[in-house]
Amino acid sequence: MSKWNLIVDVANCTNCNNCTLAVHDEHVGNDFPGYAAEMPKHGHKWIDIERRERGQGTAVDLAYVPTMCQHCDDAPCIKAARDGAVTKRDDGIVIIDPDKSRGQKQIVDACPYGAVFWNEELQIPQHWLFDAHLLDSGWQEPRCVSVCPTGALRAVRADDATMQQMAEREGLEDLRPDLATRPRVHYKNLWRYNRDFVAGTVSVERDGIVECLQGARVILRCDGAVVGEADTDGFGDFKLDRLVADSKTCTLEVAAEGYAPITRDVVLAGSVNLGEIRMVPA
Repeated sequence: MSKWNLIVDVANCTNCNNCTLAVHDEHVGNDFPGYAAEMPKHGHKWIDIERRERGQGTAVDLAYVPTMCQHCDDAPCIKAARDGAVTKRDDGIVIIDPDKSRGQKQIVDACPYGAVFWNEELQIPQHWLFDAHLLDSGWQEPRCVSVCPTGALRAVRADDATMQQMAEREGLEDLRPDLATRPRVHYKNLWRYNRDFVAGTVSVERDGIVECLQGARVILRCDGAVVGEADTDGFGDFKLDRLVADSKTCTLEVAAEGYAPITRDVVLAGSVNLGEIRMVPA
């Protein structure tokens, strides 16, 4: 059976918040019996954008990660609910019944993603319901997908085997694999948010003039294994990315023909900008 999935491409998210605003526009002031009660005007973000800045100085980048109900196949909220207040449909969508869930604040506490919100006025838990009410009326995708200008969000309806093949082919990951909730929201290029880099600029001095050095070979080794390598570009810059910041002390090696090699210790405790690395003639 085909089921709904959402693919979030972190590399394409620009923090425009169109997805967040679309959810507010759809649910604030609107009641959809059997699906969701009216969303509060303030205090709820059923789709939220997490932000992370990496690096320092001249080597800095930003990553934005849309987060929402993950529509887990092994959903903690379903286990915590009483009287069938939370159910999973055959198409993979999790629904919190706005009537049966009244007074069940434990449903909010059960979500390890923080994606279920408590409506104090109505005394009910609420979440992003994959726009199930629109899909059931003939929409081909949720509103958040249709308003995304960069293609950062993509809705896919496929059977589990096909989705697994797609995940392997596109390098999709779970937001929190440690939770083992089997989410139906999958992330692409998540390394831009949860991994780190080592960057710097290689230069040389010729006839009293400092110049950028293109083509220098830069290698990073941790515990003797190569974890990153690159050649400097026309500006002398290098960036070794997708590194795991585990506070290990690694070794950076810089080599270029005609110059003395440089070795430097680097502690991977986050993204690091080493600044200028000056090479001297051999």
